[in-house]
Amino acid sequence: MSLLKLDNICYRYDNNSPLVINNLSYEFEEGKVYAIVGKSGAGKTTLLSILSSLAAPTSGKIYLKDEDVAKIDKYKFRSKYVGVIFQNFNLLPHLTALENVVLSMNISGKKFTEKSKNEIAMELLNKVGLSEEEANRRILKLSGGQQQRVAIARAISYNPDIILADEPTGNLDSETQSEIIDIFKMLAKEGKCIIIVTHSKFVAEQSDTVFKLSKTS
Repeated sequence: MSLLKLDNICYRYDNNSPLVINNLSYEFEEGKVYAIVGKSGAGKTTLLSILSSLAAPTSGKIYLKDEDVAKIDKYKFRSKYVGVIFQNFNLLPHLTALENVVLSMNISGKKFTEKSKNEIAMELLNKVGLSEEEANRRILKLSGGQQQRVAIARAISYNPDIILADEPTGNLDSETQSEIIDIFKMLAKEGKCIIIVTHSKFVAEQSDTVFKLSKTS
């Protein structure tokens, strides 16, 4: 059974604009890395917004484990089931890496009982390759690759089933890009569904399945 299913999704910005996405039907499973590719203007980032419920499709349906996503509270969907990694990270620069992850845990509303949030956040940052010293640096004191690792830790901090990433390696060197993809593969092996929008041929080649979007007009 698919974890997330798109059934004939269409999207246009308003009634007078052309379709950006036209009759798209995809299925996503747990434990796999998916790459969504296509030329600029093909609707990749728009699709990511739809998958995260930041935008609603003009027509068609999205199902999460056979449940219509339109019937799920949008805040609950984004704070429980989906973790988003933005292209520009969207980290708070005045906070440390650790504080950014803890803040995400607080916003999710999820209860953490076995360990403190700081302990869990530190474990997640270690998991994605940051040391304790790096975890306690402010975001502006971290490299681009380190900030991407923080963004990944933040996205998985409340244990969502689905991780959505918008060009997560776009501004990274080849070595760091490879390291980030290895993290995504590790998360997939743990049962996460990883969906990456990318222009990178390398990222696409490292993914289990590639979906190619084409311009509708």
